[in-house]
Amino acid sequence: MNDRFDFAFDFNLDELAPADAASEEAVERFWSGDLTALPQHHTTPNGSHSFVVAHDQSATWGIPGAPQVMAIAAARDLNRFTYTLETSHHATVSFAQNWLVERGCPPEKIAKTHGGYLKPADDLTVWVERQIRESGARYEVLDNHTSDSDPCETWTLTRDASAAQAPVRLFHEEWDHAAGTYTMREGAFADVGAARAWLDDRSGPLPEPPEYSDHDGAVVRARIALIALARSAGAPATPKASLDATRTRLAGPVQRPVKGRLL
Repeated sequence: MNDRFDFAFDFNLDELAPADAASEEAVERFWSGDLTALPQHHTTPNGSHSFVVAHDQSATWGIPGAPQVMAIAAARDLNRFTYTLETSHHATVSFAQNWLVERGCPPEKIAKTHGGYLKPADDLTVWVERQIRESGARYEVLDNHTSDSDPCETWTLTRDASAAQAPVRLFHEEWDHAAGTYTMREGAFADVGAARAWLDDRSGPLPEPPEYSDHDGAVVRARIALIALARSAGAPATPKASLDATRTRLAGPVQRPVKGRLL
């Protein structure tokens, strides 16, 4: 097999030709030597699609703040003996997963990260990540930044098409390598300037989205509670339909998510 694809997964492109100029350019630029596969899904048997999230170590030596997570989507047309290949860089795994879901990957197939990657520190992190992963085109990414030295964090600045209030949303991820965990929090701002001001001074907690405390707050609390139950039992995350069906039962006594200041 072409050594450009010689890593923890196999795209099976040996006998195929690129279907378009973009795919030909993508394969020429593709270098697997710096990539570590994280979640991935390949359709079987003899499937036509591969979806992979990978950590791109080469980004650490490039432009400061550049995203280090790569999403890769390969589609093979076995009748025409061609393939398409797309890649996209993201600050966090959850936004890379969202990009793959938008290209046809079932969200539950790309949700679990294997290997030595850091684990979510709490149930709110799991909930925020799932919200991103399954959000479709809801979040328009405006900017992002990755820091793998002090502070070890990423942030992704977005515009939320579904937000009635404070439509600029900041997703802030912080890593604790000593504990082997990370946290993800969502902050809400009236405009981009306010979000950038918070990033510059960090003088207060990350502003909590209004829906965490309004009439939708019960839904948020119910979903986080069900995630906690699933994680404690070692079971898969509860599907969205089940979450919606049980939100009323769980909404009352469950504690609100904490404010977003990262620890």
